[in-house]
Amino acid sequence: MYTPIIATLGYILSSDQKQTLLVHRNRRPDDQHLGKYNGLGGKMLPNEDIHQCLVREIFEEANISCEHVVLRGTINWTGFGPQGENWFGFIYRIEHFTGTPRASNEEGDLVWVDVADILKLPMWEGDKYFLPLVFDDDPRIFHGFMPYQNAQPLSWNYSRI
Repeated sequence: MYTPIIATLGYILSSDQKQTLLVHRNRRPDDQHLGKYNGLGGKMLPNEDIHQCLVREIFEEANISCEHVVLRGTINWTGFGPQGENWFGFIYRIEHFTGTPRASNEEGDLVWVDVADILKLPMWEGDKYFLPLVFDDDPRIFHGFMPYQNAQPLSWNYSRI
């Protein structure tokens, strides 16, 4: 039976659209993501839709309010979790927000990174496949499949519609 964890992953853009706000996961020694940079987001709760999940997670993690969000894609990550859990992620770009992002949260430091340099950072190997699709100018939504084994992506396939 396929019962994935449903989650959001948001990439917040600066007002000039040249930087994105990432979390450097450097706070919890037991964190599966320790040392990696990532977008903000998390698991959907039973009483919310996916947009509400994104808005809630961004507010909890960065203390900002999403004003304009764009769904960039979805990804089915099988075998991704620490015990091989399956995750299904909705990937967003937050193009406008209100408030001032906090400097850190319980997971790590929040840092602005040039979009042009994002792939140079320590991150999940699989992120390097889909991040160019998040930030490109193609308006079509991507839908990807990326199976993982032992914390490594096995393949990457996607379509755009």
